[in-house]
Amino acid sequence: MTKIEKALAVEVESEQLHELREAHNRVLRQLDKVKRSQDEMVEAVYRAAKDAAAGMRIPPVPTPKTDRRKGTPEVAILLIADWQVGKKTPTYSTDVAAARVKKLAAKVERLVAIQRADHPVRECHVFLLGDLVEGEDIFPGQAHLIDASIYTQIFSTAEMLAGLTRSLASHFEQVHVAGVIGNHGRIGRWGTSRPESNADAIAYRTAAMMVANEKRITWKETFTSGERHWNEVVDVLGKKWFLFHGDQLKASMGFPFYSLNKKIGGWNISTARMDYAAHGHWHTPARLVAADGKITAFASGSIESSNTYAQEWLAASGEPAQWLLFQTAHGLSAEYLIRLGDDAP
Repeated sequence: MTKIEKALAVEVESEQLHELREAHNRVLRQLDKVKRSQDEMVEAVYRAAKDAAAGMRIPPVPTPKTDRRKGTPEVAILLIADWQVGKKTPTYSTDVAAARVKKLAAKVERLVAIQRADHPVRECHVFLLGDLVEGEDIFPGQAHLIDASIYTQIFSTAEMLAGLTRSLASHFEQVHVAGVIGNHGRIGRWGTSRPESNADAIAYRTAAMMVANEKRITWKETFTSGERHWNEVVDVLGKKWFLFHGDQLKASMGFPFYSLNKKIGGWNISTARMDYAAHGHWHTPARLVAADGKITAFASGSIESSNTYAQEWLAASGEPAQWLLFQTAHGLSAEYLIRLGDDAP
């Protein structure tokens, strides 16, 4: 190659490198614009939620009669997961979700009355396990499978959740809410926004604002700056409950029993000691004894129905259901799977 040819080759390579750098910078600017837009949307929703809550005049929840009976008391534990508010299927929509949440509240009241026939049940713990919001753009084509925007989903979910919490507070002397956020609440595709920018977290905060004047309700924040709030540990009468969403579990065909057992054992050593664990994500009510029988894990169901993706690709179809558990200081004493389908009494 002559000197002229070499010089021309270097010049061409330099031009190509310059074009690549310019293309790279354009992509970075576009990504930064998208990120700013998403962050601004999250901030705007938080502001709107705060302003809306401040302007509301919500009547106080009636205080239930104090149960002064003696005997071994129980605490109720309600697992809330995978409402997927905004999702549209042949038998599910935002309106159906609202109706099923009301049915859930009524069934909890009936089951608690059965337990109270024998002993006091004064407190209720509500564990929020994520994916209460369906999302809008976490996978290609999702926009065609929803009946509401992410903005509407957030406020609809918050209204349902606040209503359920108020219903519980009218029947329990104390209600304690804690939880984690799911993957469907993610704002945009994976990695395009901050980990804490999550529609579940916004819906939780909005619902908490709506019941902020109720001193008998405690609500633990699910915001962790710079991180996804992926786990929570709750003490219930001396027993440790480890909460996580469930997308951390991996399986190719159906429910991840092996992965769940392995993760629970590892987290018990590396993350937090636990007596019980609870998660959602898989839309399959299940109960697994893990860690050589030392830890009982509960997988929550969903309130959605007719998930056509699960039917086609997993040959699975979950029944709308949520867990209601009862616990004493010695451990779990009763377990109810509350069925919420249209044919459930």
